Amino acid sequence: MFTYKLISNQPIEQIAQKVPEACEQNKFALLQTYVYHEIVESKGFPIKRKVYIYEICQAKTAAAMLTDYPHFSIFMPCKIAMYEENGSVVISTMNMEIMLNAVTSTPNLYKDATTLFSTLKTMMQSLSNK
Repeated sequence: MFTYKLISNQPIEQIAQKVPEACEQNKFALLQTYVYHEIVESKGFPIKRKVYIYEICQAKTAAAMLTDYPHFSIFMPCKIAMYEENGSVVISTMNMEIMLNAVTSTPNLYKDATTLFSTLKTMMQSLSNK
């Protein structure tokens, strides 16, 4: 599967309020927040579900990745999406495991990127449980 996702029964607004603090606690810079349901509605295309998208970054790992593998820039920054589905909230991100296999020849970067993905999954788990 190309995504990693968790399901939460909390209201989406409650989870959304916790994202900035969770990013800070896990050493991610929160670069951008998109309230996507409002964006598409403002363009004349309202949708019935709420969708939030967050762009986050750990600059040290990003710099190393871009130094050795600039073609990975299309996957950056890391994104977390939250959306309503069937009465629950889905918290998802790209499953980086397949992509990380491409950088095993650079052991320090592989370790840092694997740690970043692990931290991201832990952060998403804490958001889904609070």
